[in-house]
Amino acid sequence: MVFSYKKLWKLLIDKDMNKQDLCIAANISSSTVAKLTKGENVSTAVLLKICEALQCDISNIAETVPEVVAEKR
Repeated sequence: MVFSYKKLWKLLIDKDMNKQDLCIAANISSSTVAKLTKGENVSTAVLLKICEALQCDISNIAETVPEVVAEKR
């Protein structure tokens, strides 16, 4: 299983935000957002910052998917 952050990108669209807005709102670096974009691992502290900034739950920004499915994306 791997994490998918597809829900995060959809939520940003719904909130009319871009990745730079996310960096500012959550006080995270652009390299961290790049990791999220690539589906790489980030710390739970980063995920918590994003949830606090977007006023949402972790289930609104991430989900686990089988690794085979993630490779097809």
